[in-house]
Amino acid sequence: MAARCADWRPEWAAVPTPSYLVYEELLTHNLEILKGIAEHTGAKVLLAQKCFSMYYYYPLIGRYLAGTTASGIYEARLSQEEMGKENHVFKPAYEAEEITALAAICDHIVFNSFSQWERFGAAARAQGASCGIRINPERSTQEHAIYDPCAPGSRLGVKIAEFPETLPEGIDGLHFHTLCEQGADALAVTLAAVEEKFGNYLHGLKWLNFGGGHHITRADYDIALLEELIRHVQETYDVAVYLEPGEAVALNAGYLAASVLDVRADGNVILNTSAACHMPDVIEMPYRPPVVGAGEAGEKAHTYTLAGPTCLAGDTIGTYSFDAPLAPGDRVVFGDMAIYTMVKNNTFNGMPLPHIVAVDPSGAWEIVRSFGYEDFKMRL
Repeated sequence: MAARCADWRPEWAAVPTPSYLVYEELLTHNLEILKGIAEHTGAKVLLAQKCFSMYYYYPLIGRYLAGTTASGIYEARLSQEEMGKENHVFKPAYEAEEITALAAICDHIVFNSFSQWERFGAAARAQGASCGIRINPERSTQEHAIYDPCAPGSRLGVKIAEFPETLPEGIDGLHFHTLCEQGADALAVTLAAVEEKFGNYLHGLKWLNFGGGHHITRADYDIALLEELIRHVQETYDVAVYLEPGEAVALNAGYLAASVLDVRADGNVILNTSAACHMPDVIEMPYRPPVVGAGEAGEKAHTYTLAGPTCLAGDTIGTYSFDAPLAPGDRVVFGDMAIYTMVKNNTFNGMPLPHIVAVDPSGAWEIVRSFGYEDFKMRL
């Protein structure tokens, strides 16, 4: 196959396409790093299910992490059913029926406003949930407004101007989440703003949640600085510290194998996978995912723009170059396809969803889930 290279894995040619392949050994590598931080500092690390919810691996993840965090009742139920460890939830606004169900299965419930706390705090506490308030430190550390909870007009978190002189009785902790694929240096900037504005409230609380967006398992991440920041908060305020990474759990642990359907004379290659349907962050973020064995445009002998088969004119993944020409039937494999793929994919144009494949350390693979026409129809 034209797309093969020295890094080629035999299962990429064997699985049906399109398929997400998630590797146990790569997940375990990330989990070992996260477990090490918990052991060194005493902080609790949770999986943010909004990024990666492949519950086939929840028993594995549960051996390393303290539990999960959810964005609503469905994720919270998934955590309870498939992992059974600490179960935390945050949502910008809850419904009354949802709070009753969440309070029965969640250890922590974080509210996005004091009005939500006033409506639902008593019901949550009555079933034993520890309750907190999400704060907005109003200190941006990134340029992508769509992913910046500190951007002007953000609906996420309570600003210091909205805080009462003393916190209402029953609030156990504060939560902030301001990062997106960032390092410990950005966390340090954020934490300084949190302490400046909200430090007086932290004394006497039980916990502070650092939220997600920490790229902890990236090769250049400053783990020593993260651990220093955790210890500083623990020692200064005598609170437990939580972190909620999503990407860091499954970063670089998955691939998406696709097949070439057509090679056009204009250089466009149509695949049986779609940016719009199977890797939406390519369009939303946007970003250009890595392709195994490929280079930048013009770097290698043959340059193509890889695109999906939907009617969306912008359903393009990126422009890449290859050592050999591509032809119908060839396999193209995208990297870093465990995160924000299965949780965000869709069936626009009636596009079939990729198979979900688990790969064990020996290279043996298993189709965990396949999808068909009924999965498309049931959503309509």
